[in-house]
Order: sequence, then C-alpha cells, then structure tokens
Amino acid sequence: MDLQDQLKNLFPEHIEEESTSEITDASDIWMQDDPILCKYEKRKGKPITILEGYTGATEDFKKLAKEIKTKLSVGGSFKDDKIIIQGDYRDKIMQMLKDKGFNVKRVGG
Repeated sequence: MDLQDQLKNLFPEHIEEESTSEITDASDIWMQDDPILCKYEKRKGKPITILEGYTGATEDFKKLAKEIKTKLSVGGSFKDDKIIIQGDYRDKIMQMLKDKGFNVKRVGG
C-alpha cells in the first residue's frame, strides 16, 4: 500500500483536482526588444564580462545578476546599470539569457 492509497483510505470523500498552475521560468523579469550587450574587458589584468543595455526595472536586473552569479558560481557586482561578472563567461551567459528569451548581442572579440 503506497502513500496515495493510504491518503484515499483516510479521506474517502476527497475529490482529486487537476492542478492547472503553469510553471513559468523568470516570467517576472521584463523582456525587452533591444538586445542586451555582452562585453569582455580586462581590468587590472583580470578578465571580466559586462552585461549592459537592459531597459527594465533595476530590481529585475539585480535578480538576473544574482541568478547568473549563482549558476556560474562566480563573483560579480551590479553597478551603474551594468552587471559585472568576474571571468570570461560570455558564451555561458549568452546561452543562459537566450534560454530565458532575451536577445543578446556579443560585443568585441
């Protein structure tokens, strides 16, 4: 007897409902028409990846920065409407943003 059968025995009058809640991935982040620019720079001899050009709310961009840093397990910051990620992760970041539905443009190299 599995858990479902035990629950049916405990609550015989319960009618099972179909859950119609849709799972949305990052639907609370505003999508834009213009592409997000993904740049590579070296500062003090260390590589960094810069994302800029997001025209939505600052809080949404901060959430996106935190998610990128968490998934890549790297450091970074959010300053002057730019996400700065430590290291050259352009390809991985661009793929993550494309999977979310953003337009991404690679700038430089």
